[in-house]
Amino acid sequence: MAVATKEETRRGSAVTAEPEQLVGLNVTLYILSGCCQPLLMTLLKDAGVADSTCQLYMFFYYFGPACFIFSLLAEHVEWPSRRAILKAIGIALFDIMSSAMNYTGAALAGPTLFAIVYSSVTIWAALFSKIFLGRSMNCWQWGCVFVVFFGLALTTSGSIHLGSSVVQGLLLVVFGSMMHAGNYVMCEAIMTVGEHRLTVRQNCAIQGVVAAFCFLLWQCVYTIPRFNRKIWEPMQAADSTIAYALFVLCLFALSNTVHSITFFHTLRHYPGGATSAGVMKGLQAVLVFVFTHFAYCGRTGGEEMCFTAGKFASLVTVTGGVVGYGIATQKRQQGDEQHPAGYEEVQDVSNVEVQALVPVD
Repeated sequence: MAVATKEETRRGSAVTAEPEQLVGLNVTLYILSGCCQPLLMTLLKDAGVADSTCQLYMFFYYFGPACFIFSLLAEHVEWPSRRAILKAIGIALFDIMSSAMNYTGAALAGPTLFAIVYSSVTIWAALFSKIFLGRSMNCWQWGCVFVVFFGLALTTSGSIHLGSSVVQGLLLVVFGSMMHAGNYVMCEAIMTVGEHRLTVRQNCAIQGVVAAFCFLLWQCVYTIPRFNRKIWEPMQAADSTIAYALFVLCLFALSNTVHSITFFHTLRHYPGGATSAGVMKGLQAVLVFVFTHFAYCGRTGGEEMCFTAGKFASLVTVTGGVVGYGIATQKRQQGDEQHPAGYEEVQDVSNVEVQALVPVD
């Protein structure tokens, strides 16, 4: 009789196994699409359409994932209970709040402290997975998570740039990072825990629709009355055409469409779920250094666009941590297959021999 691993037992039989090649492809696209987003943000700034108060680019950012709702409606798929859908809506609003706290905190505390504190998302995701999902990790997995955190912290080793109101900004980033990690865990839980679960596409579509609607309201209330001053005049100063600005905004939407659907797929199907997604996020952060160097070093911006010895040390450290985490997770999974779900078979004889499952001490 086939036995389930701890991960499969916790998630339940409703989560069907995916081919390893498909899971690996989704993880790769999740990392690469995330690396593209900072590069596209630079193009948006150069085009004059990245005003941080208007958040026009954020509407396009969420509009792409929201488009999955059309394919779901066309296929007449079966939807889970209203309660599950309301949970997804709540998670989307929670994610918007965490993003706002992180962006505001970065402006107040400065980029250096933000990079250090925000890298703690990997640790928070692992901790919250332990508390709320009951996911256990061995010492090797925990060690690799901290290696990834340390490697991300190395990115700040060149200089310290502090913003105004550092304490307030620091607190915002601390809570924003915790909330962002919590969002990872909640997104995983709504697809893997309980009787009524969302599919990957349903979760992606609902959260995209909610966030896109919120940012559309913001465009109507704030951006449109200030469009000339906040958008049109900066575009003219940057010599950007409407066609070019729309092209870059659509690329931004496309990149997040890929990023979102592969993110939810990774949460649901990759071993370790939210914890693994947090670790992969760390790898994505340091790979951006490499892509930025080839795309922008010497062409736009300053020294921050170029690859340095500190960034190389960070890249090597984080990559080593991610590889180590993957190996430790694979070995843990193989061990779970040999000792399924942390249980062993015992016999209790009372006239008839009955087999039961009891926890291993």
